[in-house]
Amino acid sequence: MAAAGSVVADLIGVINSNRQYLSEVDGAIGDGDHGINMSKGFSQCGERLAKRAAPPSLPAALADLSDALMGGIGGSMGPLYGSFFLDMSSVLEGHALLDSPLFYRALSAGIDAVQAIGDAKVGDKTLIDTLEPARAAYEAALAENRSFRECLDAMTAAAEGGMNSTRELRARVGRASRLGDRSIGVLDAGACSCFLILRSMSESLGALLAAAKQGEKQGEKQTGKQTEKHPA
Repeated sequence: MAAAGSVVADLIGVINSNRQYLSEVDGAIGDGDHGINMSKGFSQCGERLAKRAAPPSLPAALADLSDALMGGIGGSMGPLYGSFFLDMSSVLEGHALLDSPLFYRALSAGIDAVQAIGDAKVGDKTLIDTLEPARAAYEAALAENRSFRECLDAMTAAAEGGMNSTRELRARVGRASRLGDRSIGVLDAGACSCFLILRSMSESLGALLAAAKQGEKQGEKQTGKQTEKHPA
């Protein structure tokens, strides 16, 4: 799983490139600082990774990201995202290879950690509206024995649908809940950043899977042997 530390580097780039967008979304019914705070925390992680003597594994990079977010983001998002990435890291730790069942266990553990912190549920106009559909779609694809790539694609599509569903929802938790019906008609910023995170992870892992598959094909030509799992 050593090569997959690049997944976190990609996350940092995605959040930083969407800093203004996330703040604009947040500004409609919030303080307008979601993008700023997210970028601050993710950038601090980037600084930590740059100081490492060697590229970190995915579990190590996720743990670094968790630490940076816990200390670098104010409000609720630091603990929520920090716990999400920390529990994902804990599940992945000790595994040399990443496959679709292992990623599901890591994703599910991260979502459970987010839910343990707050009382939000689907329909409350929060990042849970992105996370829960994403988990359900991945689980369904996994149960159908679809490929790792197809499970990731299903997760991403469901995450996007969940994010978009928040536009017509009334905020029921957090500061936006004080707006009542005035919160209807705009996206939830946390749901948006969560979608960007899941999509980025899907794309990054997909690229690693494609590269691994190409490497397997080249290896098969040389040895005639096949590899069962995709190194990440």
